[in-house]
Amino acid sequence: QVQLVESGGGLVQPGGSLRLSCVASGNIFSVHGMGWYRQAPGKQRELVADIISSGAARYGDSMKDRFTISRDNAKNTVYLQMNNLVPEDTAVYYCKAEIDSGLGYRGYWGQGTQVTVSS
Repeated sequence: QVQLVESGGGLVQPGGSLRLSCVASGNIFSVHGMGWYRQAPGKQRELVADIISSGAARYGDSMKDRFTISRDNAKNTVYLQMNNLVPEDTAVYYCKAEIDSGLGYRGYWGQGTQVTVSS
């Protein structure tokens, strides 16, 4: 069994910052890509950022200037630092990871954490 558990979401005022964390646990042999997606009400889920074990990262459109993804390979943890948040960033943020638990790599999703940007 593999689990992804996100934390760090919440309510923040416009211009504020949040740091999301996602920890992968369970029967893990290896973790390749880890990343964050978000889904706002009535919209499709979209890539925020992802990062592979070497540290190479990619960002969704218009994300790179305010968001920074990082990971701690030893802890199977990925982080998302979000700065200068705007109301349009309000969404459920989901962690995704490509994990080999002994049967080859497959994608796993966390349960999501709500981020609300509002005054």
